[in-house]
Amino acid sequence: MSNVMNVKLTTEQEGQQWGNKALLTSDGGSMLIHLPQSSSDQNLSVQRAARRLQAQGISHVKLTGEDWSVEQQWAFAKGYSVTKGQTSLAWATTDPTEVKLLNDRMASRDWARAMINGTPEDIYPQTLAVSAIEEIKRVAPDTVTFEIIKGEDLIKHGWVGVHTVGRASVNLPLILELDYNPTNDPQAEVSVALVGKGITFDSGGYTLKSGPGMITMKCDMGGAATVTAALSLAISQGLNKRVKLILCCAENLVNGEAYKLGDIITYKNGTTVEILNTDAEGRLVLADGLMMAANSGAKVIIDAATLTGAALTAVGTHYNAIMALDNELAQQALACGKAVNEMNWQLPLERFHQFECPSPYADTANTTAGKGGVAGASNAAGFLSRFVPNDGKGWIHFDLAAVFQDNGTAIWCAGATGLGIETIAQLLLEQ
Repeated sequence: MSNVMNVKLTTEQEGQQWGNKALLTSDGGSMLIHLPQSSSDQNLSVQRAARRLQAQGISHVKLTGEDWSVEQQWAFAKGYSVTKGQTSLAWATTDPTEVKLLNDRMASRDWARAMINGTPEDIYPQTLAVSAIEEIKRVAPDTVTFEIIKGEDLIKHGWVGVHTVGRASVNLPLILELDYNPTNDPQAEVSVALVGKGITFDSGGYTLKSGPGMITMKCDMGGAATVTAALSLAISQGLNKRVKLILCCAENLVNGEAYKLGDIITYKNGTTVEILNTDAEGRLVLADGLMMAANSGAKVIIDAATLTGAALTAVGTHYNAIMALDNELAQQALACGKAVNEMNWQLPLERFHQFECPSPYADTANTTAGKGGVAGASNAAGFLSRFVPNDGKGWIHFDLAAVFQDNGTAIWCAGATGLGIETIAQLLLEQ
């Protein structure tokens, strides 16, 4: 392709300190990315440079030279992403192992971004579940089975949270339980259960969001997309342990059948929940998924969700928040994030957070009257902890503050980022 731009790295500073800004210059035949002296800033600088190149309309790039590390190439790929249109990117490395890792990352991330960026007209519970099945079968065609429980069948099986949230939509709510079993031994131990929030559109229900607050709510299934992509990436990188993937999928809409403030849900484990805010629906569907995960006997349960605005307020859009009653698992997750150059931050979670949303009519409310109140992210995780086994041992919750950008930034295009996929994939591989 004659219009491909070559991009090289250089450590030449030309008498200036670039700080956190990547400088782009040309040597006549290639674009040069001038790296900062601090190695800790280099990946971010490469990503920023890639974003700048793409924003200038450069759609075909080849990374050249021997100076590119795998992580620098991946940083460039993340910055070079587009929300619409197409780009092409050729890696600098020719090492087969490195090329496979980069291509595997790209394929899983591309799937997740397509799901999260897709329109609510196209991405609804059924299409999300079917696409998730196809994505895992792409990397494991012979070792996957699944079950979809949908509509009124959710009630028959006792999964009242997903049904309650999604019953107002013509697109029926559902739970996907997918079983990746590489040995095909039905008695094989389940190593990990992944649980994802799959709210494919969130109007807020009767606690209706504002128009501006609703515009990006197609991204509210980011948790389901993230855990699915993490599983596909881990499988492509050699995961050989049995994993259950549980997606809790619904549209949170309004009609005469929608759930209302003051309703009380009685969950399968006997917990009663008063609804004080229909826009705190994610925790209601995840409760079902966490109990299903517990039923699988999984040693480790990982859930991921675009759950609270409080997490976004706490950590911004560069980090995902993690919470756990199992601090050893939380520390392992933080280390996994560092290993793959994703930023995560641990927020407080103690058992007393289970009781921070009191109700005079039920065991708990789904939030405080003001939706979240102080420590809203911790209170939401405390709610979830009511539905996990072993007093929270082996369970970790990801509140995905960084999964979506409302607008383009200096390092991200608008829309889905893919952040969280690699951390969770690495955590899977280490179990």
